[in-house]
This record gives sequence, structure tokens and C-alpha cells, in this order.
Amino acid sequence: MNLYPFYEVADEAHRAVKNGATVHQQFNCSHCGTKQTVETPNVFHKLGLCEECGHTTNIEQDGCNFMCILAVKAQP
Repeated sequence: MNLYPFYEVADEAHRAVKNGATVHQQFNCSHCGTKQTVETPNVFHKLGLCEECGHTTNIEQDGCNFMCILAVKAQP
């Protein structure tokens, strides 16, 4: 997964949420490299705990990304 500067990603995610999307922050564990997805939607954290190895990653320093869920309205 590509990582980008924390504040740039958070700003982009905020725009997506304002347009009706649901976002989940993602980061790579700085110890074991496992991709992590934050369970709480529409919230960005500066630190993240790896579910695999228990290491705490400084997301603000290392960068992150996000998963975006878009709602689709059915057409009649």
C-alpha cells in the first residue's frame, strides 16, 4: 500500500466524508509491515496499534492512506 503524508490524506478523507463517503484510515505497521485498517469510520489517529504484532506505529510521522466506501443510490 502506498503511504502519503498524514495531513494531506486526512484533508482528502475529510472532503470525501463531506460528499457522503465513509472512510477508514489505513497504515502499515512500522515493525512488521502488515497493512492495518482502523475500525472506527471517519476518524484519523496519529498512532496505530498493530493487530498482528502489538507494535505502536507513529502514523503522523510514517504516513497513511484510507479506504473509501461510497453509497450508491438505485435508479428507478
